[in-house]
Amino acid sequence: MSLNRLAILVQVVDSGGFSAAARALYMSQPAVSSQIRALEGSLGVQLVERRPDGARPTPAGREVVAKARMVFALLEEISRCAAEYRGLEAGQLVVAGTTTVGTYLVPRLVAEFSRQVPGVSCQIRVGNEEVVEGWLVDGEAGLGLAVDTPLDERLTAEPVLEEEMVLVAAPDSPLTGRRIGPAELAEQRFLLREAGSATRRLQEQALAGWGLTEVDRWDLWGPDTLKEAARHGLGITLLSDHATRYELEHGSLARVELDVPAPSRTISLLHRTDRTLTPPERAFAALVRSVREWPP
Repeated sequence: MSLNRLAILVQVVDSGGFSAAARALYMSQPAVSSQIRALEGSLGVQLVERRPDGARPTPAGREVVAKARMVFALLEEISRCAAEYRGLEAGQLVVAGTTTVGTYLVPRLVAEFSRQVPGVSCQIRVGNEEVVEGWLVDGEAGLGLAVDTPLDERLTAEPVLEEEMVLVAAPDSPLTGRRIGPAELAEQRFLLREAGSATRRLQEQALAGWGLTEVDRWDLWGPDTLKEAARHGLGITLLSDHATRYELEHGSLARVELDVPAPSRTISLLHRTDRTLTPPERAFAALVRSVREWPP
């Protein structure tokens, strides 16, 4: 039986469908379907029920997925045990990050870690809060960086960084180049992250705090889409310093200066409470704790 096919099955079940699993695995949808059919053929039982709205595991599929998670957790434990004897000369570091943190902050930290510990291979995973917590609980990632307190009680959160949020607009926006009050934003369109995003929650809190609950809002998916939409004048948006630093430095976005304090949020280092960190994970955690401000 192929471990790779089991991993694909788990991803199909977690994603709720073949197309979503294919995107997550960087595979084609026919290739994912072919692997699942081959696994079903080798076991002699249907594992996934194909539906118009996605895919659901059959009773047999649920059992196989549960056992597969146990296998993967055991393999991870074996890897951690071996890593204890290798120290920092080899091994693997898997770090998960929520969308903004994982895209803009984690790669910088992993790059610094890799320079310090070149013998360790590194993997970065990016997902929403629920997905990141699932990776940590299931042992698919050893450490995570996320915003807010984790919902799963099996995870420990250690605050490590404060992240400033900045309001940005197109470079030629009349809002830039001067300090303004929130009341001047009442006629603006605000571009917001998708529902369920930690950034979205902070955006809504900021609008409420500025007395702008009735402003025009557009929902967009992901920080890159928001930045491009703001750059082309579709509206203004509140994003993290990490996500906008490059565009602000190179002039493709401009900062809107407000006469009220900018909102901020805490980034926490997450790991499973009952799990012993490997030497690479302990070294990366120490690196994260040493960073007092990012970007510097």
